Amino acid sequence: MTVDLKKYEELLLARQKELLILLKEHKNDSNPVTLDQSMIGRLSRMDALQVQAMAKEVKRRRENEILRIDGALKRIIDHVDEYGFCTKCDEIISQERLEFDPSIILCKKCAS
Repeated sequence: MTVDLKKYEELLLARQKELLILLKEHKNDSNPVTLDQSMIGRLSRMDALQVQAMAKEVKRRRENEILRIDGALKRIIDHVDEYGFCTKCDEIISQERLEFDPSIILCKKCAS
């Protein structure tokens, strides 16, 4: 089985672009919540803190996905013969798995 590197490179670049846009659009979502109790009630402040915590986690996950995409693009460009193979057992990663997440580095068996 040969891996269509161009196809996966395009998928990775498109997802990377989407994530960068989302990070830029939501960069202020995790800003600190103001301490002024007169502006908002205690429950509203707790809600705001929860929203802030969720925004920070979403940002962390997006940044992590960008790092995985960067690694996959590097494998495609610098190490053509390594992309599409499990980094743990060197077996081919299934086409379905790569299409679901082109930045994946483990086959199904090793990921279990």
